[in-house]
Amino acid sequence: MTKVISVRFKQAGKQYYFAPGELEIVKGDHVIVETARGTECGEVVQGVHEVPDASIVKPLKTVTRMADAVDVRRMEKNRADEKHAFEVCTERIQKHGLDMKLVDVEYTLDRSKILFYFTADGRIDFRELVKDLAGVFRTRIELRQIGVRDESKMLGGLGICGQPFCCSRFLKDFQPVSIKMAKEQGLSLNPTKISGSCGRLMCCLAYEQPAYEYLNRVTPGVGSVVKTPEGEGTVVEVNVIAGSLRVRLEGSTTVFKTFHKSECQYLRGGKRVPQPEEPEPEV
Repeated sequence: MTKVISVRFKQAGKQYYFAPGELEIVKGDHVIVETARGTECGEVVQGVHEVPDASIVKPLKTVTRMADAVDVRRMEKNRADEKHAFEVCTERIQKHGLDMKLVDVEYTLDRSKILFYFTADGRIDFRELVKDLAGVFRTRIELRQIGVRDESKMLGGLGICGQPFCCSRFLKDFQPVSIKMAKEQGLSLNPTKISGSCGRLMCCLAYEQPAYEYLNRVTPGVGSVVKTPEGEGTVVEVNVIAGSLRVRLEGSTTVFKTFHKSECQYLRGGKRVPQPEEPEPEV
């Protein structure tokens, strides 16, 4: 186990581990650290705690120092100047006729570098744009192409549920999401209903997937023959969340009854149901 603190540099951004050294650091403090992008001022979201060695990306960097009022003011000034840099870059993109969309701009704390994040359908030759921007800002320029999910995370917004985007609120990393998840959860496969504002499958499809996988395994599927309190029958409809089975009773094509799965005994057909002692996953 290794003692670390968790630091993030943007709201709802990914958390990074740093070694606290001899400093007394608590949640809510601001610290100065060295990152791959340069010197950064970050907010401590979790104080000193221990994590397994396997979860640490080596080498683990140590906090340089605690941030003071000057650092905080500099960070706030950088945030204000980023808005101006965004306007300048947008104007230069139009001037050079580049097919790209500027998403966000970031200054490093010491202003030794400006990062411009953009989206584009393909590769962009932005060498002339970099030269132009370097002449304006007189510092190192870095343009970084990102995906549409990262764009939504940076810009934020409201999802179809009426809540702010999960990615801009609390998601640290994007999880793989597949159309198979929508099928197993019984959702409509209409792309407009299962896609987020970014145009990709909604991240929330992955939240309940372990529960659906478990329930689908322990619930008789459509076509299964089960023994009910009123006799044998064939399952014609399943609600895995409620645990209910709609059964067509044997010898009739018109008599349908609904039972809870606990009232039914799986006999054959459809899919086999595991033993009850199979552990339920944590969700």
